Amino acid sequence: MRLAILNWRDPWQQAAGGAETFAHEIARGFAARGHTVDFLTCREPGQRRRERRDGIRWLRRGGRWTVYPAVLARLIAARLSGRGYDFVVDCQNGIPFFSPLAVSRRRTGVAIVVHHVHDGQFGTHFGRPLAALGRWLEGPAARRVYRRCPAVAVSASTVAAMRTRLRWTGPIELIHNGVRNSLHSGVHSGVHSGLNGGHGVHNIVAPQGFQRLVLPLAGEPGVPPRLVAVGRLVRHKRLERVVRLADDLAPTWPGIEIHIVGRGPDEPRIRAVVSDLRHADRVHVHGHLPAEAKDRLLASAALHLSASQGEGWGLSVLEAAALGVPTVAYDVDGLRDAIRDGTTGWLVAPGDTLADTVSGVLKELDGDPARASEVRAACVAWAGRFDWEHTRNAMAQLAVRNSRTPGTRTIE
Repeated sequence: MRLAILNWRDPWQQAAGGAETFAHEIARGFAARGHTVDFLTCREPGQRRRERRDGIRWLRRGGRWTVYPAVLARLIAARLSGRGYDFVVDCQNGIPFFSPLAVSRRRTGVAIVVHHVHDGQFGTHFGRPLAALGRWLEGPAARRVYRRCPAVAVSASTVAAMRTRLRWTGPIELIHNGVRNSLHSGVHSGVHSGLNGGHGVHNIVAPQGFQRLVLPLAGEPGVPPRLVAVGRLVRHKRLERVVRLADDLAPTWPGIEIHIVGRGPDEPRIRAVVSDLRHADRVHVHGHLPAEAKDRLLASAALHLSASQGEGWGLSVLEAAALGVPTVAYDVDGLRDAIRDGTTGWLVAPGDTLADTVSGVLKELDGDPARASEVRAACVAWAGRFDWEHTRNAMAQLAVRNSRTPGTRTIE
């Protein structure tokens, strides 16, 4: 088949996150099965307009907003030239591409992928007029345009939100995210995380321009707890709540360390919040770290944290769990699916603060080594249930079932 994957970013862009990882993994899966795959996305300064990587043709046009008409124009041009696609995976990151309007209904199947419902986030990022427009595009407009298309959601929370908040009436298939093979294969199995959970010193290889980090493991005698948050630096992640733990927990946990890993447009604001803290020296905003360095830092942590107001799933939660590190997060969409409360992590209870929950968990794990080991084992077992190959297989089966013209076609 000839397929198009539509996603507003690619995995190498500054604000790329879990949605880009999902789109990349399924594109790789289709390419590995012998299909021809075009990944249509926007273009950041310095990126090539087109290139071939991982057996995928990457076609980049437009910017943050102009990518939508640019992608539609590409789909229309392909259809008119007689080289239209057999199947389109339309990834909705708040706003879908409305690809059914640009492809041949007779020849091209379309599936829409929804990571999470953004209705509440539009108001966080935009003024009232634009927020209202975003909610209309995500809800009534998308519901009508995709009414004959299968939908994919990455968590039970997203399915429920689509049914109740978007009033989606069509079929929705639940297909989870996976976890990187390097984490499953035990590449980092020699690293133990958590309080009372390890020994030794780990060298974190930082990117060029960063100082080499030598980090003793949390849990060593005299070593204060290390808390790590991994994710895009965007406003709805509410990372200011994480960095403020340096002050909030200082009386109980002197010397506590807070590490923020990721990049995004909210980085200047987060750094400004850090600069105003009494214990600013205990907060480390690393920006982007290579996968191995990120994993070693994360594996050395007592806890992984998320303060997000909502996720589709929470890919970083499962990556932390694969390393034996539990997560503390708010009881919100997506994160309540990725965390088994009290087993592989903890959800902040109504009326409690993030600081209250984190402090209570640290005391629990510090005071009971057996409990800490039990949590680590549960995390690894839980993460082991998720694999990208299963995700790729499920998407491939969906494409075969819904393609209008199955089989191989000759292309340029």
